[in-house]
Amino acid sequence: MLGSIIVGERVKLAPPSPEMLETFCRWFADREVTRYLGGTYPQSLKAEQEWFDRMAASDKQILWATFAIDGDNERLIGTTDVTVNWQHRNAATGNLIGEKSEWGKGYGTEIVQLRTDWAFSDLPIEKLTSETFAENVGSRRVLEKAGYQTVGIARREIWREN
Repeated sequence: MLGSIIVGERVKLAPPSPEMLETFCRWFADREVTRYLGGTYPQSLKAEQEWFDRMAASDKQILWATFAIDGDNERLIGTTDVTVNWQHRNAATGNLIGEKSEWGKGYGTEIVQLRTDWAFSDLPIEKLTSETFAENVGSRRVLEKAGYQTVGIARREIWREN
């Protein structure tokens, strides 16, 4: 399902559109952008369209495109999502700033705070989780600034980059 519009001070979360898929493909073709994601990239435009269609039809995955806003100007900078387990009243989250020129500007923290506030106020959940690789210091800082706490470390969980 596509998320509703949420506007903060410097960022906006809004439903993505099919016109954004080429930008998503550009991001996923960049190993520096995808190094901390669990999937295999790059994706073709066709695969990205199939993913978008699955997300739009899902009753448990909520997806937003994220924008940096400056007055009347807004720039697409990434995506964020919440995947809900309705039975167990919890959800998992994800975040991607695909535009490397926007890294380190504090947008991720505001995106995570807006998404988290929305999830706890609009969903019948008791717990919200997010995962990050230990070496992804930026993501870990974003989550901590937004109020997330480390509750465990999964060692030797994923084999990547030999």
